Amino acid sequence: MFIDEAIVELIAGSGGNGCLAFRREKYVAMGGPFGGNGGKGSDIIFKVDQGLNTLIDFKYKKIIKGHKGENGMGKGMNGKNAENIVIPVPPGTVVTDYDTNLVIADLTENNQECVIAKGGRGGRGNMAFATQSNPAPHYAENGEPGDHIKVKIELKLIADVGLVGMPSVGKSTFISKISASKPKIADYPFTTLKPNLGVVKEGSRSFVVADLPGLIEGASLGHGLGDKFLKHIERTRVIAHIIDMSGYTNDPYKDYITINKELENFDKSLIEKPQIIIANKMDMPSSKENLKKFKEKVDKKIYEMSAIKGEGIKEIISALADLLDEIPKENLYKNEKFESHVIYKFKEEKPYKITKENDTWVISGDKIEKLVIMSRLDTDEAIMRFSNKLRKMGIDDELKELGAKEGDSIRIMEYEFEYKE
Repeated sequence: MFIDEAIVELIAGSGGNGCLAFRREKYVAMGGPFGGNGGKGSDIIFKVDQGLNTLIDFKYKKIIKGHKGENGMGKGMNGKNAENIVIPVPPGTVVTDYDTNLVIADLTENNQECVIAKGGRGGRGNMAFATQSNPAPHYAENGEPGDHIKVKIELKLIADVGLVGMPSVGKSTFISKISASKPKIADYPFTTLKPNLGVVKEGSRSFVVADLPGLIEGASLGHGLGDKFLKHIERTRVIAHIIDMSGYTNDPYKDYITINKELENFDKSLIEKPQIIIANKMDMPSSKENLKKFKEKVDKKIYEMSAIKGEGIKEIISALADLLDEIPKENLYKNEKFESHVIYKFKEEKPYKITKENDTWVISGDKIEKLVIMSRLDTDEAIMRFSNKLRKMGIDDELKELGAKEGDSIRIMEYEFEYKE
């Protein structure tokens, strides 16, 4: 089954918890802190496997979870890092953040890999917090939560040449003649239900051709099958536009204009790609006259062929190979479309938000929630450290400005605290 799109939830592994322990041995006075750090949680990594050509595995995997790192232990022993989750994907896989629509990774080369969701670091044990002023800290950290992200995964086939045209113009026949590809062929619309790839050799040169299912008017808006496969044309360097010149079912010129309009509507960059025009079915009686009329309206070089008879194919292959020699391979996406592209701001926004629900002050925000998750509030010293961190972030001052009074209830996630001035 050919699957070229999926939406998946990724939950990387959380870090292991740090250990709160003290050295207690015979004849060792004042042994001090002895708790080790937790191990790192597992990353979720996508790695290209050139043997794959579909995203079918993601049809049944809607949630992928990483493993938690091992907790730290006494005697200063650190927990083991969790093993990373490596997911094989086909070349041409694009991973996009579902919420921001920014590209996380564009994976094209065999064995290329990218960390899509990063595992949380391990929490520090109390050994890590020992200082000269506090040589025996009574607190440790929980592990950092791993990334939790929803992604859209798309397969955009890697091909040098993309064949486009109305249904039943002869694209499948053409690719079957020039390569070892064996597409299903019949004389009715939408025979091709999935893209077919074929490797073409021309002397010492070779290139990959993609036979894409027939487009129709309105394909870019979701009509027919075209909208599902227009994305695959984005990677191609050359578009080979095949037109049924017999005119038995449609007007050739109208088909030519319709297809180009659909390409432009889907993505304006597609219409700017180098395109060669191939007049097919030139063995039919009406084709010569139709081609003459077509040339009066389209002032471009047009290659003639009869795919069914194999006539004119060699000249087209040579023309495609020559054109590809002149066109460098370029990245599909510009830097600003990647999530790693950083926009620097002069003023950092507050890492928290304070609202009031009934009689309770609610504090929210990723940074503050991560602080709560990683804080082990099981000793007085740990609670004091947590309170000091909130104070340094400016939360106490803002609550006072907003009118918080002694004894007011404050909630962060599911934890409730009492406000004290």
